[in-house]
Amino acid sequence: MTNTIKLSLLGAVILNSLHADTITLKPLTIESTRLENNELNSPGSVEIFTSKDIEKSHTQTLPEFLQKNSSVNITPAFGNPFTPLLDMRGYGTEHGNANILVRVNGRKINNIDNVPQLLGSISVKSIERIEITKGSGIVLNGDGANAGTINIITKQNDHKEVSLAIGSQDTVNTSLYLGHSDDLFSLSLLADLYKTAGTRTIDTVGNKDEKKLSNAALNLAFTPIDDLELRFGIQKSSIDAIYGSYLSLDEYNSDPSQPGITNFGASKQNYDVTVFNTGLSYTAFDTIDFQMDYSNEKKDSKNTYSSGFVDPSRYTYENVTASLNYNENGIRLITGFEAYLGNRDGYGGDIDKDNYAAYVLTQYRTGKHSLKAGYRYERVFYTQDTTTTDNKKSFTLHGGELAYNYEFNEENSAYLSYAKSYQSANIDQLLVYVFPTGGVFKNFLDPMKADTYTMGYNRINKKNKFKASVFYTDLSNEFYYYTGPGGTFDPASKNTNIDESSKYGLELFDDYYINQNWNITALYNYVRAKIDKEVENGTDLSGNTLPGVPKHTFKATLNYYPNTDTTLSLVQNYRSEAFALNDTQNNFSQKQEQYLGTDISISYAKDNYEVFAKISNLFDQSNGLWISDDAIYPVNFRRTFLTGLKLKF
Repeated sequence: MTNTIKLSLLGAVILNSLHADTITLKPLTIESTRLENNELNSPGSVEIFTSKDIEKSHTQTLPEFLQKNSSVNITPAFGNPFTPLLDMRGYGTEHGNANILVRVNGRKINNIDNVPQLLGSISVKSIERIEITKGSGIVLNGDGANAGTINIITKQNDHKEVSLAIGSQDTVNTSLYLGHSDDLFSLSLLADLYKTAGTRTIDTVGNKDEKKLSNAALNLAFTPIDDLELRFGIQKSSIDAIYGSYLSLDEYNSDPSQPGITNFGASKQNYDVTVFNTGLSYTAFDTIDFQMDYSNEKKDSKNTYSSGFVDPSRYTYENVTASLNYNENGIRLITGFEAYLGNRDGYGGDIDKDNYAAYVLTQYRTGKHSLKAGYRYERVFYTQDTTTTDNKKSFTLHGGELAYNYEFNEENSAYLSYAKSYQSANIDQLLVYVFPTGGVFKNFLDPMKADTYTMGYNRINKKNKFKASVFYTDLSNEFYYYTGPGGTFDPASKNTNIDESSKYGLELFDDYYINQNWNITALYNYVRAKIDKEVENGTDLSGNTLPGVPKHTFKATLNYYPNTDTTLSLVQNYRSEAFALNDTQNNFSQKQEQYLGTDISISYAKDNYEVFAKISNLFDQSNGLWISDDAIYPVNFRRTFLTGLKLKF
């Protein structure tokens, strides 16, 4: 372990010896599950971050906040930070995105192809809270919620603020948020612009990997009578991201900011996104309420490669959810329907992947006991229409949850949970290139199935919030990308299934107020992901470790409050080494190196204004994403500076 981590840990140990004053912490309510649980009585593992947590972090994008504060491992996707690669509970950097279901105000933002969720389109200035459930969520969220879910809830309040941040590499982030809320209606307006000249040279003439992101959103909620709420919203996002190609190990060690001479050159990603949403909630008889929401997302994507080849795609997503909820005498019953209809017009022609689901979820709470049970039935339909083929396929999927929580007293609880979850293949995993037609459906992979068992303990008192959990997941048909020797009729690389695999781990979290001047928040995850049984093209992968899964993840934030207006923060991030993404045989000469990052910031908040300064990657630590030997994408490898001002009115 490096001196940086040793220094942070030593400081934490010394500070823990100080006398603790009285601090009032309490369990936070979980809003996204609709079960009226909190962190103490919830029969499952959950992380909650509020708007105050986001403000104190002074992060400029949602991926940056999650990477530095949550248990989710986040890496810019081959250099693109706005569509990052996600990994949680050992599903790996390559396929972790497909195993985490992400919603914004109930709207799914997962894609039907290999492209990760566009987290960059969600402004951190608009977020009220983030709720991350681990190892559960299949009943309410469906296809892909194997590792868990990330639920994002945006603001609906009277806050009004404007902020400006500037930093190194010509980084600028400006934001305006206007909110109004009363008994009749609430209105919020957001405008957000982020741009940076980049940290890496992409060609021989000195051009940089420039990136630009703009968001605008308008949301309105109208309450004509006490029991009825009507919702409307529209969002526009535009993203332009240039990112360089891979480097060899020698190039990376010499200078990770160089373009390199052994790769394919820089790429450019353009996104234009428009989202419209509407919905209503109605409460009847004080015990029954009905909720229905509809969203329509249109997304134009254009990838431009160094060769000059342009790959355009147009996506259309429609998401319909409806639920009827009953709550009386400790019984909570939710029954609902969901349709998630996705279309991509691009490579492979006009392709649809449509999911339809019905579910029932119930929870009974009496005294110290809480019992949750639920079932989800889901059908997925694939359709490809081109000039030469009309391929169709459907699958039936079943999911369920069973969980129990026992509260020993007002500060301590324990829980057991079981989830039977699933994941259907995305459309890119089904496409095979056939000359001269192009991509056609030739590879209908069976859906993945997972059985996850979690046991956890929570302790929450006035000055300390501690959570611990252990989990085990048994999988069949886990998706992966095979690279290795080819067969007579089998390619040397392809999307396929692992016959049998498993994952297990330990998760620890602690938020401790040492006294009124010091606070430390830390999390540690230990994860193993094993290929138990798999033979592909005559190559036996049984017993190997799934690539892209670090054994150890450690994140900590130490806060010092010298007075009521000033905060000094030190943030440490660490991930251990792992096998490179394509190393399913575990025999590459190069591994994914450990990730290290140290940030320090100071802020001063008084009355209606706040000023802050921040240094990221304080020790100029080089980091990268290893795909294979001598194929490394540098990420977060340079020290950067940022200072800003926020005004509230």
